[in-house]
Amino acid sequence: MKLALIIDDYLPNSTRIAAKMFHELAIEFIRRGHDVTVIIPDTTLQEDVSFDTFQGVKTWRFKSGALKDVSKIQRAINETCLSFRAWKSFKNHIAKDTFDGVIYYSPSIFWGHLVKKIKARCNCPAYLILRDMFPQWVVDAGMLKAGSPIERYFRLFEKLSYRQANRIGLMSEKNLEVFRITNKGYPCEVLRNWASLTPTVPPQDYLPLRKRLGLEDKVIFFYGGNIGHAQDMANLMRLARSMVEYPNAHFLFIGQGDEVELINELATEWALTNFTYLPSVNQDEFKFILSEMDVGLFSLSARHCSHNFPGKLLGYMVQSLPILGSVNVGNDLLDIVNQNNAGCIHINGEDDKLLRSALLMLQDSDMRRKLGNSANDLLKEQFSVESAAKTIEMRLEACNAVN
Repeated sequence: MKLALIIDDYLPNSTRIAAKMFHELAIEFIRRGHDVTVIIPDTTLQEDVSFDTFQGVKTWRFKSGALKDVSKIQRAINETCLSFRAWKSFKNHIAKDTFDGVIYYSPSIFWGHLVKKIKARCNCPAYLILRDMFPQWVVDAGMLKAGSPIERYFRLFEKLSYRQANRIGLMSEKNLEVFRITNKGYPCEVLRNWASLTPTVPPQDYLPLRKRLGLEDKVIFFYGGNIGHAQDMANLMRLARSMVEYPNAHFLFIGQGDEVELINELATEWALTNFTYLPSVNQDEFKFILSEMDVGLFSLSARHCSHNFPGKLLGYMVQSLPILGSVNVGNDLLDIVNQNNAGCIHINGEDDKLLRSALLMLQDSDMRRKLGNSANDLLKEQFSVESAAKTIEMRLEACNAVN
């Protein structure tokens, strides 16, 4: 099949886990014999469009306003324009036989218009990989009032996006349950997050981050990825504060987002000597760093009603790191990780339990190794890129057979 893959962020410019996952999916589709074109906005383009390749993947890039590190109003305006700018840029390059299927990723919720146009011209099906039930999580977090004009505005685009999908893939059973209650009538299923199964081995000339930071003798608790409201980063900062008295423990956070200022302010206010923050790095550097770490951290806000499986966990699992973190009540990620002995997950707010688990991992290297190996086994069983590609491929081929 000739496949169009649509996302708002992609390699090599991005440091987001979603960009890495989508690239791995593109590579896997090519390995399976498909022709793949990734359609993406690019805020650095001088010209209107760019046709290129990245690691064997064809990329169609179109000029876009900034989507990250800008005001919420500016971001909303630029995201609203994504579909219109993309279609204007590429409509003369899309004929009726250009694509046999569309795969689009949310966030962003603003791809519905573009997908609708491509489907109509190419008479092909579309598969939505839904990873963020926006704007619901923003309402849950108290950042947006339900029923407000801006919430209704976002809902219009959310529904437009859902209506274009012949199939919607959500990341967990609980997410699927929530989605079916609030969005009746859409064909949907579980499509778990995925990762390539090959761990990273740094090149011989790579200078370990441990050495650069003077952390050779530390057990490093690592958080890598988005540092924002949805993560409730104060939760992990409280853990770091509780472990200041253990000199062999160190917390390293790498990423970007709305709560970077918060974590740095807390580190200063609490005089944390066991904490380091670094800004985002490119994907290769990120994987090299991950190969040096001891424990993979994550956090989800207690206010969430949806049940996310953060993509960063897959990176931890690839490198056989034990997982330590907190989730909202009812999130089935807790059972998946704990029952498979892949780490220790607690409810956000159970600070004492989170601390006890962290101390066990700090003091017992055999426990870290066993949990990490089990995390890698879980990855192979349920979260392979091969499984995700096969599911999407099967759905699109079935739709094309009907057409």
